[in-house]
Amino acid sequence: MTFEISRTPTLEAVATGDDLQLETELKARTAAVIEEADQQGDVRAAAEMLAASRERLVHLRRAERRLSEYGKEVEEKVTALRESALDALIATAVAGEKPEFKPLTEVGTWESRARAISRAIQRLVETLLPVAEWTALREESHWMMAKSRALEQMAQERAEKLLGQMRDAVMEEMVLPVDLSKGVSGALLGQAAELRSRAIQISENADRIEKMPGFRR
Repeated sequence: MTFEISRTPTLEAVATGDDLQLETELKARTAAVIEEADQQGDVRAAAEMLAASRERLVHLRRAERRLSEYGKEVEEKVTALRESALDALIATAVAGEKPEFKPLTEVGTWESRARAISRAIQRLVETLLPVAEWTALREESHWMMAKSRALEQMAQERAEKLLGQMRDAVMEEMVLPVDLSKGVSGALLGQAAELRSRAIQISENADRIEKMPGFRR
């Protein structure tokens, strides 16, 4: 590092003059700290709750699709049986025989199945899926908030540790400006702010679902 103190009273100390290398190392160190934050107890617990809520939502959506597909098959079965039963009634009437209503019993059985499937799909769409979506959004917001707080705390601890290490230099020159926003602490705070902002947006989305007509937990 070459400079003249008379011309450059304010200095910026960096590990290397290579801006690309600095950026790469900053990203690597920031990523390592973020990974460490993910392992903290409250953040990990929130992540597990989020994963469980998302898994339930996936299962419910899959169930709705399966019931819809099966419902179509049942409707086709009912249509075919109904036509067959009616044709049988007509045939017995043409032959002058006593009507046979047994085929209609089978039609009724399949119609009951179709109604049950329809009610199950309705319950999924109107109640279970909205609640599952709401829960997943709440858990995601909670996880992001927990991670944001963890990153802020880690940024604070890194800043305090750095300033503690610089006390000797401060004692020597009395004043030593430090711009922490350009280092790992600043990057962590930026990540924390972004997570907090996204958490608020997701929470607002959950609020909108909760205000939907008929929503009940």
